[in-house]
Amino acid sequence: MRLHHVQVACPPGGEDAARAFYAAGLGLTEVAKPPELAGRGGCWFRGVDHGGAVVAEIHVGVEDPFAPARKAHPALVVDDVAALDETADRLEAAGFAVDRSERESFAGYLRFHTRDGAGNRVEVLAPA
Repeated sequence: MRLHHVQVACPPGGEDAARAFYAAGLGLTEVAKPPELAGRGGCWFRGVDHGGAVVAEIHVGVEDPFAPARKAHPALVVDDVAALDETADRLEAAGFAVDRSERESFAGYLRFHTRDGAGNRVEVLAPA
């Protein structure tokens, strides 16, 4: 068994904030939703490895009423500490807060937490 995707929610009209975070901030690529699902709103993002294989997929769905996930979260792994720090810097430059207070609290990894454009918690890790 493998994980296909993680879905997070946004409020109606929250797609542009999702794009600012997941595409511009994290560097994931937006992919088209299948036509039969496109009418529901939302947007999908994908990460691929250097060989082009899909390694991460986040689906942002519209939820009304909306409440951001405060504790539950996707955790994305980058290749190394340099990529972790570059990602944090890019998010901060885009206006997203980055919390490094638990950077060394998970054995074998360095990490930070942030919140997407809708306020959902997201974790980014790198092997230590």
